[in-house]
Amino acid sequence: MKKIKINVKTKNSNYPIIIGSGLIKKLSKVFDDNSLKFNKCLLIIDNKIPKKFINKIIKSLKNKEKTICYFNASEKNKSMVSINKILDLLLKKNFHRNDCVISIGGGITGDVSGFVSSMFKRGIKFINIPTTLLAQIDSSIGGKTGINSKYGKNLIGSFYQPNLVLTDVDFLKTLPKREIICGYAEILKHSLISSKKFFLFLNKNASKILNLKTPYIEKSIKESCLIKKNIIQIDEKEKNLRKVLNFGHTFAHAYEAVLDYSKKLNHGEAVLLGIMSASKFSLEKKFLTNSEFELIKNHLIKFRLPRNINNYLKKKNLKKIILFMKKDKKNNSQRINLVLLKRIGTPNFKLDFKHEELYSFLKKELIN
Repeated sequence: MKKIKINVKTKNSNYPIIIGSGLIKKLSKVFDDNSLKFNKCLLIIDNKIPKKFINKIIKSLKNKEKTICYFNASEKNKSMVSINKILDLLLKKNFHRNDCVISIGGGITGDVSGFVSSMFKRGIKFINIPTTLLAQIDSSIGGKTGINSKYGKNLIGSFYQPNLVLTDVDFLKTLPKREIICGYAEILKHSLISSKKFFLFLNKNASKILNLKTPYIEKSIKESCLIKKNIIQIDEKEKNLRKVLNFGHTFAHAYEAVLDYSKKLNHGEAVLLGIMSASKFSLEKKFLTNSEFELIKNHLIKFRLPRNINNYLKKKNLKKIILFMKKDKKNNSQRINLVLLKRIGTPNFKLDFKHEELYSFLKKELIN
């Protein structure tokens, strides 16, 4: 399949997203073609990336001065401790603002690398090479960077756009099915907030997408990137429209936090649970019709995607869930802000609810 190029133009920066196969073997050419000039780079590499890919990347950067930092990507390492270690390395190696940080990994690696890049000398060049489906269609685009704290997820961070996003679909072939499902959660979310036509495409072809069949996986990545691009170009810093991208996430982040970001529930699985919770709450509040809700629910059932919070959480977790929802960074009052659906493809993001309403809703959902 031919290489796909999408140009993102925000108020503060312009950069390309390049999607294709075998791209990491041609990194220097891609950088030159996109006027990315630097001599020295720090490669922040998720230590789960197969050696064969790392070797290809290093070989394709043979004319660059390289420092390699292997990163153990986990929610617990998405922390200020990790940030300080990488900043220390950049300072020790005497990096300058015209040098470059290159992230090679999933969303956690990208978030940490982007945050480091935004902080170091008030901004160093940043290239994102996302290696998971979740990162390729979501976290690598839009400039959100961040780390976690004991108070919640992504509460410390910055908006810092990359200079380039390079999506090589060959990375996806090395991932376990659970990771592909994790990324599919955000693809599904994009369809629900923006395009019923795309949702119906997913409803017909999800098995092919989950099995990485060409051209279905490339089309899904492209459509997701276009949806996110169109939103962030209008609202780069989440003042208004960009909030729609949080559909399902206020629930999801709380579910993850209650479980202490354990391997029992990864981010994408939490998003699928959050999509189900937000859709059901939309139905309860009479925004979403029953027929539209059934389409979403049956999609999750049909493709055996996580949908039941009772498989992960219990009634005893309820107070903690509400506590984390209250702390969500999108809230600016004593109420909880949620993105809900009017119908598939049409969100409503100017809504907030009393804590008691969410408590009552979740109490009915948690049966044990």
